[in-house]
Amino acid sequence: MATMTDQSPVTAEDTARAMLRGDHVSRTLGIELLEAKSGEARLGMVVTDDMLNGFGTCHGGILFTFADTALSCVCNSHNQRSVAHHCSIVFLRPGKLGEHLVATATERSRIGRIGIYDVSVVDESGAVIGEFFGHAREIEGKVVNDG
Repeated sequence: MATMTDQSPVTAEDTARAMLRGDHVSRTLGIELLEAKSGEARLGMVVTDDMLNGFGTCHGGILFTFADTALSCVCNSHNQRSVAHHCSIVFLRPGKLGEHLVATATERSRIGRIGIYDVSVVDESGAVIGEFFGHAREIEGKVVNDG
């Protein structure tokens, strides 16, 4: 994992960038960090030809992976390593070739080692593509070593 070289506190953006740096799947899909702060993260992705299913729309597994990546960034935003342990998604409309999608993840509750998160995936007009709900559990260690 990355180490902070100065004495500044580790930010949510630091942890999100560290998570994405090590995530080969997200890099392959072209997922990019748009914003990260404590308890929130926004990621972007453009639907490419390689992401299309047999109907010519964005494959549901790609959309789930996109939302799950946003969950990863938000549940680790406090620099405590966390992993998903239950997630679900409702698809409201298909993603289309060339669309720029945004996944906005929000922390609803964090008590003890358990967190509950919502992720909304929208197209560039703001129309909802899918709503994702996830539970995450803290595990041992920091995302970014801060000392």
